[in-house]
Amino acid sequence: MGQKCNPIGNRLGIIRGWDSMWYGEKRDFGQKLVEDHKIRNYLNARINKGGISRIVIERTLGKLIVTIHTSKPGIIIGKGGTEVDRIKEELKNLTKKDDVQINIMEIRRPEMDAMIVGETIARQIEGRVSYKRAIKMAITTAMRMGAEGIKIKAGGRLNGSEIARSEEFKQGRTPLHTFRMDIDYASIYAMTVYGKIGLKVWICKGEVLGKRELNPNFSANSDSRGNRPTGGFQGGESRGGERGGERGERGGGGDRRGGGGGGDRRGGGAGGDRGGRSGGGGGRSGGAAGGGARR
Repeated sequence: MGQKCNPIGNRLGIIRGWDSMWYGEKRDFGQKLVEDHKIRNYLNARINKGGISRIVIERTLGKLIVTIHTSKPGIIIGKGGTEVDRIKEELKNLTKKDDVQINIMEIRRPEMDAMIVGETIARQIEGRVSYKRAIKMAITTAMRMGAEGIKIKAGGRLNGSEIARSEEFKQGRTPLHTFRMDIDYASIYAMTVYGKIGLKVWICKGEVLGKRELNPNFSANSDSRGNRPTGGFQGGESRGGERGGERGERGGGGDRRGGGGGGDRRGGGAGGDRGGRSGGGGGRSGGAAGGGARR
């Protein structure tokens, strides 16, 4: 069942909330649904390079609230908020409503968002980058940022071949049958000169054991446990090698695979065996020995 159903629809009401939050009676439900579709299509076309992940639409009495989750809020807001005001006026004309509110929410880790990862790969393929290289780079980045697993499927005339085929790349685990497993999914296509190349992306962010807030505006900026992000440990990610030795001021901690963050500008020494039990020497500007804590 998990292989046949959309992973997002499969988890609605369990660990994921709906992207349209309103109640419609029989006489006006269809009209509101079509309006939601128009709003999403318009915003995705209007802000095609804004890194949009999802658009949440809420309705109250005579009021329309549109929340845009994006990895590039600066592009949407514009200089002094002029771009947002312009989009708001355009939405008022589109929906024929006087009270339209637009909220912008930043996605803190776009490397872990399926829609943004898929869009990035699609733009690279359109720019004539090898699809294998683009996909493998995306997989490496997502796993480094703390994903438990990632799977990407590409189909079509790959690399301009005469016969269309599909290829699948995966790393880690993506258990689609486990409903409490937080799996983000997106389906995108790249429009190349030799036809469309379809992309499907599944990213597993970890298990949700407690009760999660189903409001999508809350859960989008939370980690795999349903918590708001903090400066330290997030969703299985070790900051030791990445932040620990920045600018050579601290010693480097090893990551969970045993390698350490180190080197020239990045400072701290290489971690030892089994997650950095022994520290190493410092970098160019900080020579302090860094002892990595065992995870």
